[in-house]
Amino acid sequence: MTTETIENFSELNLSENILKALTEMGFEKPSPIQAQGIPAVMQGADVIGQAQTGTGKTAAFGIPVLERIDLSSNAVQALVLCPTRELAVQVSEEIGRLAKYQKGIRIEAIYGGDSIDRQIRSLKRGVHIVVGTPGRVMDHMERKTLKFDEVRMMVLDEADEMLDMGFREDIESILADMPEDRQTILFSATMSKPIMSITKRFLNDPILIKVVRNELTNVNIEQVFFEVKPQAKVEVMTRLIDMHHLKSLLVFCNTKRKVDEIVEDLQLRGYASEGIHGDLRQQQRSNVMSKFKAGVTTILVATDVAARGIDVSGLDGVINFDIPLDEEYYVHRIGRTGRAGMSGKAFSLVARDEKFRLKTIENYTKVKIEKGVIPSYEDIVGVRKARFVESISAAIKNGDDLDLYNDVLEMLHHSGYSTEQIVGAMAKQIMGVQKNEYADSNLAWEERRGERDGRREGSGDRFERRSSGGSRFERGGREGDRRGSDRFAPAGRGESRRSEGGRDESRKSAVPEAGMTRLFLSLGRKDHILPKDIVGAIAGEANIPGKTIGAIDIYDKFTFVDVPERDARAVLRAMDGNTIKGKPVQIDIAK
Repeated sequence: MTTETIENFSELNLSENILKALTEMGFEKPSPIQAQGIPAVMQGADVIGQAQTGTGKTAAFGIPVLERIDLSSNAVQALVLCPTRELAVQVSEEIGRLAKYQKGIRIEAIYGGDSIDRQIRSLKRGVHIVVGTPGRVMDHMERKTLKFDEVRMMVLDEADEMLDMGFREDIESILADMPEDRQTILFSATMSKPIMSITKRFLNDPILIKVVRNELTNVNIEQVFFEVKPQAKVEVMTRLIDMHHLKSLLVFCNTKRKVDEIVEDLQLRGYASEGIHGDLRQQQRSNVMSKFKAGVTTILVATDVAARGIDVSGLDGVINFDIPLDEEYYVHRIGRTGRAGMSGKAFSLVARDEKFRLKTIENYTKVKIEKGVIPSYEDIVGVRKARFVESISAAIKNGDDLDLYNDVLEMLHHSGYSTEQIVGAMAKQIMGVQKNEYADSNLAWEERRGERDGRREGSGDRFERRSSGGSRFERGGREGDRRGSDRFAPAGRGESRRSEGGRDESRKSAVPEAGMTRLFLSLGRKDHILPKDIVGAIAGEANIPGKTIGAIDIYDKFTFVDVPERDARAVLRAMDGNTIKGKPVQIDIAK
């Protein structure tokens, strides 16, 4: 029997308790990653699974983990590593639902931001499965409150994301501390060189289960981009929502601050929207997701990191409010619509300085993204008129008590209004269309003279350097439960580094490269900080990708670091009152 012929979980030789839980959870048939992954993991082999969020990979490793737990022992027998606390909670909850009818199995999620004392007490009572972030797992290892002597299975979930966040050293330390005879399962959306390096070092003759590219970039997704002036993005987004009647929508931004701004704008315009990002407490996050899944909230605005672990189905579309800084993020984003054979829409709002990023995405996905025409104000009024007529017609056909309201028209006639005025006013009020400053404006930006491929002549573009052959450097370092990386390998004392192009990057000048802002930090070599510590802290606290952070110059008593101009203020706010390697740091724009 091949995995292609598996139509039911009962064909996978699972226990009755697991099958009962799967039925209750609404699983009808195994997804491709489950059909291939469960048998491979169940036979005890090391497994590499290439799959993205939303493909059902948690069950692919969670079911075999549960099947192998020995209830006669209270020791930790399985460890699952996740990049974020949100995903750790999501995974632990799903494994808990799968274990509903397996009495006695104890699962604990351990992550930064939660009480470590509570976690220690729980671990002392006995836990069979630990799901955690690398930083907090390392903390428990150092405290000797988490022991791996009886660990049989080790799972790395979203390994590429963990490496991007700078967890490589921690992952390797954890793997090195594991029993040699344990089984290792690694899931990643990409198979980068650092990922392959880890698999060669720590996995034994692994079975590779791969989701091919056309499964990652779903053919059922309509992909369209719109050239939009930055200040008009919210207006264009609401027009697209109205034009395409999107009732369930995910909107992606690159920063937490932008999430809050968009949610406020949408709510002021009358759209039922909520935001989700790393600053939300778990209870707040749960409330937001419950409302979205119930349809009370129709628009969910999120950052890429916060969206990891969210598994929602039936989305009408995805809007990239900001173009992602990494091509893989685009694939993850649009993959959340158009699932299970349904059609979906992926709209990207492209500002002038984001157009080159869109080109790199097209090159990466091998898919041509069509340019769309922004709906006009008149288009939106026309669409809402048509829906208004439909709703009124339906109300007349289905209304049994309309005679109660027949005198309203007569009452308004007595007030001196014509039937046309009355209907027009009611339609305007119910339709909710308000003419604003954008109604008669051109919301698209126009090409400037000398502009080529979405870039201005003479403007530096770090993304072009990367896409034209610059290598992605391996990442490492840890700071509490925050991780980051430096795109440059430290040389000597850390003041001079080699860039991706190989040229010397001695940065004694106070002039940052184009598009970057130079920040001053009050810590230096005497504080024993490394570039990876700085990137880890900034990337973790400000929720920006570590790869976007530029040159870092470390001196005896202070440090200069370049960050993208658009993120500078967010970094200043996020790092205000914060620490690096446990030392308080003052940060400001360099004079």
